[in-house]
Amino acid sequence: MSWVQIFRLGLVQACIGAVVVLMTATMNRVMVVELALPASVPGVLVALHFAVQLYLRPRLGHGSDAAGSRTPWIIGGMATLAAGGIGVALSIPVMAATPALGIALAAIAFVVLGAGVSAAGTPLLALISEHAHPWQRAGAAAVTWILMIVGFIITTATAGSLLDPFGFERLLMITVGVGAVAVAVTTLTLFGLERTLGERQAPEPIAASERGTAFKEALATVWGEPVARTFAVFVFVAMLAYSAQDLILEPFGGIAFGLTAGETTRLAGMQHGGVLVGMIVTAIIGARFGALRIWAAAGCAASSVMFVLLAVSPVFASVDTFRAIVFLLGLANGVFAIGAIGSMMALTGDAKDGRAGLRLGVYGAAQAVAYAVGVSVGGAGVDVARSLLGSPIRGYAAVFSVEAALFVVAAVLAYRSASTANAGDVVRTRGEMLAAVVNN
Repeated sequence: MSWVQIFRLGLVQACIGAVVVLMTATMNRVMVVELALPASVPGVLVALHFAVQLYLRPRLGHGSDAAGSRTPWIIGGMATLAAGGIGVALSIPVMAATPALGIALAAIAFVVLGAGVSAAGTPLLALISEHAHPWQRAGAAAVTWILMIVGFIITTATAGSLLDPFGFERLLMITVGVGAVAVAVTTLTLFGLERTLGERQAPEPIAASERGTAFKEALATVWGEPVARTFAVFVFVAMLAYSAQDLILEPFGGIAFGLTAGETTRLAGMQHGGVLVGMIVTAIIGARFGALRIWAAAGCAASSVMFVLLAVSPVFASVDTFRAIVFLLGLANGVFAIGAIGSMMALTGDAKDGRAGLRLGVYGAAQAVAYAVGVSVGGAGVDVARSLLGSPIRGYAAVFSVEAALFVVAAVLAYRSASTANAGDVVRTRGEMLAAVVNN
């Protein structure tokens, strides 16, 4: 697989991110601000789209394993994703008139959204895992996730500028436009790509009546592998630690340091900037030095240290110090992400048993459930800790401390289960690397 082909597949990931961020960011704001609904409503809906992935990611990944090509699954998944987004947009004016009916329709649409993410995202990562060279894995992980973040940025910036003045029809048009662009870009990007990559190993076709049993047996086989099971637990613990801060970091900045809404928004941008820097640096250095499990464990350990510093940051009484800690937290998260994603690709791509989609589905399910739980309990944890400790700042510090402990556990699990291969293994001289790229 050439770097151009990896970049093309990264564009598909960017399209997935573009549709999803419109649901989790823009629709979230519209429900809470324009419709004056409780914040728990979009929270539950977003958690629902993650929850359905617990079953659908492994199931649809297995389905793409058994198929002759992953391309139809990815394109079909993107179309389903776009349809789910449009369904959410259509439910918004119904919520304004009849909240209960609108929320019920939105719940159905978010289930469709989760199905689309599962059908498009899992076969996409399986395709990269199967065809990327081992020495490309760190870079492929970085390209894929950086382009997803770029999709976040472009979509939110464009939608934000087009959405004023707000109107239901305008919101629907933007959603339809983003979905149509995502499907078109995905179709054009994948055209002929899988055919040029060559044949892959796939299981023998099975009868329709036996497919459910075959899936259960295949899932039991994968879950029965100690490394796969431990790595799935690592993904769950690490993502639980990571996602719990998603909804509480900005409020903490406002309460502990008196930052304005604009300043805390820029704080989130600073954290994401740190993630990008961490990803890029790890991809560059990791292509030559260090096993993927070392990078994953080191990123988790560094994230733990940063959460401890966040917990005690009010003692420093310095906004600049607080911002530096947030940036370094993002940096550590970026390091852990590349090590984890690279390991995910290595553990699936090296197996050569025709179950890449199923394995990635299991890991993706662990990530989705962890994110749903983390987002849900992060804020609730702050409220509980605040009532017990008698201080909002102590409440936030308690949750950050729990996240630090979870990242310590994740570091140990990463060292035990993540890939022992170096990001730059199995090669090679520069001439051999260049020849491999040219030949592909």
